[in-house]
Amino acid sequence: MSQQINKKGFTIIEVVLVLAIAGLIFLMVFIALPALQRSQRDGQRRDDVSRVASQLTSYATNNRGELPTNAIFRSTDFQNGYLKAGSGEFNDPQTGVAYNIAADSTAGNAELPVGTIQYKRGVTCNGENATGSGTVRQAAIRVKLEGSGHFCQNAS
Repeated sequence: MSQQINKKGFTIIEVVLVLAIAGLIFLMVFIALPALQRSQRDGQRRDDVSRVASQLTSYATNNRGELPTNAIFRSTDFQNGYLKAGSGEFNDPQTGVAYNIAADSTAGNAELPVGTIQYKRGVTCNGENATGSGTVRQAAIRVKLEGSGHFCQNAS
């Protein structure tokens, strides 16, 4: 009489296959993670530009519809009072340092450094550039995105 022996367990091929699949999943996560983080930081920058536009509208409401001049926009009174830049709430998401505020009235599409918000009074957005002509009651706010290009939003 012969006895059958049933061995329970996994073969080496099954174990290697499971490890290979797990390795591929981890590899895909590590490849996608930096792009996801970059996208989240760019979303924060877009939100910050929208917040600047909102605060410009608030300023205009308090000042007979006039947007701030470049000097007023760069002033610490405006930045701390309207943008809350001095409280640590208005920081670039990549560096954690307060945004560099650039303000001028000339239109253009110059490349901005990451961490800079540009305010251009008297122009409007044309895509991701501030090149359209506008009035002193209009302005464009731009920021450089990590993913690609710039984000521009009108404030009026």
